[in-house]
Amino acid sequence: MTTTATTLSATGPDLPVSPAPANPLTGKRRVAFASFVDENYLPGFLALLRSLALSNPNVCEDFLVLHDGLRPASVAQIRALHPRIDFRRVDAEHYDSYAKGDQDNYLVRKAYFILDIFRVRDYDTVITLDTDMVVLGDLGELLALRDGLAAVPQFFYGQHKLNSGLLVIQREYLSDAFCARLDEVGRAGTYELDKHDQGILNAVLDGDFVQLDARYNFVKRRLSGDLPVPESTAILHFTGRHKPWQGGEAGYREAEDRWREFELSDAEFHSAYVELPGAKHHDLLVHYGTPHVLRTGSPEAARKVAAAHIAAGEYQEAADLLGRVTIPVDESWPHEVLGHALMSVSRYEEARARLLLATASPNRAATAFARLAQIAWIHGDDGAAAEYALKGLAVDPTHRASRLMHQRTADAAAPVEGPASGQLAHVAFYMERQGNAGDKLLPESVRLAFGRDTGPRRWHSIHAHRLFDEAALERVNERRGLVIGGGGLFIPDTAPNGNSGWQWNVPDELLDRIDVPVMVYAVGFNAFDGQAYGHGRDRFLSSLRRLVERASFFGLRNHGSIEKVRELLPASLHDKVRFQPCPTTVTRQLVDGWTDPERREDTVLINAAYDRAGLRFGHDYGHFLGEMATAVRELGKRAEVRCVAHSLDDERIAFDLRREHGIALPVIPMYDFGNDEIRDTYARTKLVIGMRGHAGMIPFGCGTPIISLISHPKMAYFLADIDRPEWGISVHDRHLGARLTERAAGLLDDHAATVADVHGRQWELWKITEANAADLRVIQGGVPA
Repeated sequence: MTTTATTLSATGPDLPVSPAPANPLTGKRRVAFASFVDENYLPGFLALLRSLALSNPNVCEDFLVLHDGLRPASVAQIRALHPRIDFRRVDAEHYDSYAKGDQDNYLVRKAYFILDIFRVRDYDTVITLDTDMVVLGDLGELLALRDGLAAVPQFFYGQHKLNSGLLVIQREYLSDAFCARLDEVGRAGTYELDKHDQGILNAVLDGDFVQLDARYNFVKRRLSGDLPVPESTAILHFTGRHKPWQGGEAGYREAEDRWREFELSDAEFHSAYVELPGAKHHDLLVHYGTPHVLRTGSPEAARKVAAAHIAAGEYQEAADLLGRVTIPVDESWPHEVLGHALMSVSRYEEARARLLLATASPNRAATAFARLAQIAWIHGDDGAAAEYALKGLAVDPTHRASRLMHQRTADAAAPVEGPASGQLAHVAFYMERQGNAGDKLLPESVRLAFGRDTGPRRWHSIHAHRLFDEAALERVNERRGLVIGGGGLFIPDTAPNGNSGWQWNVPDELLDRIDVPVMVYAVGFNAFDGQAYGHGRDRFLSSLRRLVERASFFGLRNHGSIEKVRELLPASLHDKVRFQPCPTTVTRQLVDGWTDPERREDTVLINAAYDRAGLRFGHDYGHFLGEMATAVRELGKRAEVRCVAHSLDDERIAFDLRREHGIALPVIPMYDFGNDEIRDTYARTKLVIGMRGHAGMIPFGCGTPIISLISHPKMAYFLADIDRPEWGISVHDRHLGARLTERAAGLLDDHAATVADVHGRQWELWKITEANAADLRVIQGGVPA
């Protein structure tokens, strides 16, 4: 692939100025496919959609259908073949002013309508496909393109001119300025009139485009004489007057046979997709798999679709679909998946029955036993949980979930607590050994905001993920208050349950019967871009509203979360939602006897997160890794660069940099650290570049400069709260490596001033925390901290 082409973006003295991304919060690229479709070319477009799904089963981006009018039946056919269709009517009259070779030919008139794609403003990358194409191979390389306007050079005209059947268009071309250039040439007629839209693009670009390999627009004319289609062909283009759905053309039998592979009924197509090996995109599998399951009743197909629902946090949908088919007793895998779905919506007895059936198969038994252990633990039965975990380990001694559950129950000895009347109850996510370092530190940090004593004498711990039952309610009501805090608890797919729809597993009726002050402290709304609550949304909304109504104090840890939560509440409750910074951001003020380090180590710590990687990186992980390699090499000239792993999975960046770019990074296993060691490590380094929320907030709270790698809205929310958005760079930034190097160098060059700035920003958060603390003391009846 040739990548030499200039772009339309302006360049400054240091780095090119890229167009503002379609998603200004995280910078995640919005990508779409697009075609112009009319009734004559509808059969070709339907075959194109089928071929795209069958050749790229793990790719599902929006598909823009440009049209000048389609029948309702045609619209229905198109929607049935793709879950993310967006119909957009072209401004047909706009192109009537263009000079054309044949003004009266309706096909000539419509040939210009695809140019309307340059008027799209809500995407960063658009891939256009002619409707006489079929996709035969992987398009990952096209989806990863970031620069210029890319196309395959014309077959007959050398390298200077492009074939417009396939275009990969970046955001700088989706602009008024580029549209004006198209209009100028089109109206003047200063182009090859018989080449229509392609002629205009070639006249405007004059060879300045990114040249793609011919396999991405392999024209039929290359196969004259019934030549076979090369195996490397990714997109086959049936150029010329004779289309396969119209009878085809002599001399191209091999090519037309490839097209007819995608001339399928809906039932044939759905079956072909579901039976494909390998990874499939959630949206496609649900869209095609659901009607296939309802038509066939296949337990195996239902399992696949239900597993896709579960991976997306759609637990009720998974339970509903698998519940509609008859699962033979000896088909363990569907029983295990249904058990997983049922326990995730708190239908625990039904889940137990399904999971016990699944234990009959050696291949599924360890996972089923681990889930049975989890159900027992949720209900407070540590003995049964330990037994199930041991059974899972007996089947598979390497089974991680069973091992972690066994460790959890082995460490379950209750601490010696002080008198109940002097305690606060504390609902939080209490992280086990080798768990996420940020989540490990959070509960203690929340408690420090209420006083120096964070131990069992003053605090009664309630794990958010255990079922809040009558016994738990009684224990809470014996205390002087209930604090809920310690993480981004408002998220649908971490420890799912059907009682609340968020992380605290509390039924409404028990929440209503809490009769001590309820204080929600520094909780975050942690949903990713594109992440939804599915059918559990109503359950979540009801529980959230009850919680806000019941709470004496309801503080969220950033203004972005406040805005999101207020959108879900009636206006009468908006004023109850207030700002309470995460206590980790004011660590220096909270930790008794804190002293700043006299000198810092000459290190830069880098953290990358890999949970929900698809939501974080989209198609850009290769780009991110390459840009990070550039930054690590440059920063390594100034300081020792190390990987700091909040969880075990965070070590992946060290492995990938070594494998792909030959860079060796020492790894700091922070998931193994105690809280004091976490704080000390962050306090002694010069700079932290982190992707996790608490890989920014914790070092900031320790007085250390930070740069956030933004792959989640919460990172941008925090930087907005401290009025330092320039301390964040999107993982999708086209020039991530250079920008990261430049900003890190700026912070390191004037390190003392940067540290002073961090302290000043922190002081503003501390003033808010102190003001809230005064209100909390009143709520608790003036009890001293």
